[in-house]
Amino acid sequence: LVDLSADQLREWTNRRALIPADVKPKGRGSPGRYSWRTVLLLRIAVVLKVDFQMELQAHRDLFAAIRENLADLSFPALWGMALALHGMRRCEVIDPRAPVFFDGDVLVIHLDPHLEVLSVGFGISAPMPQLPLFPALDVS
Repeated sequence: LVDLSADQLREWTNRRALIPADVKPKGRGSPGRYSWRTVLLLRIAVVLKVDFQMELQAHRDLFAAIRENLADLSFPALWGMALALHGMRRCEVIDPRAPVFFDGDVLVIHLDPHLEVLSVGFGISAPMPQLPLFPALDVS
């Protein structure tokens, strides 16, 4: 799901702790556990490393900021959204279809291709819309 070998995954999540596992391995031979948000974050890190040739170690704070921005957002809420990286120091989730004005340079990473991979990998057949709220009926 993240286009990393097992050794690279251990390197990034344990040894260098760029993006820590949600549940750390208990010891040698036991795997770490990763939420969908952490898998998404690892995919974004791969894009930065491979497509933009960035040295990831220098941007540990950025990965923490991305994790924080994703913390309160649901999987369905991220469809159609993008991640805007401002000078590699801060980030925000944006709707790229809406008019957005930035002061300064911004790197924009569209999330749909990554969410698609996660959907297939986790066995979700299609993006599930958020169910609307509805009033409870009196059943007494």
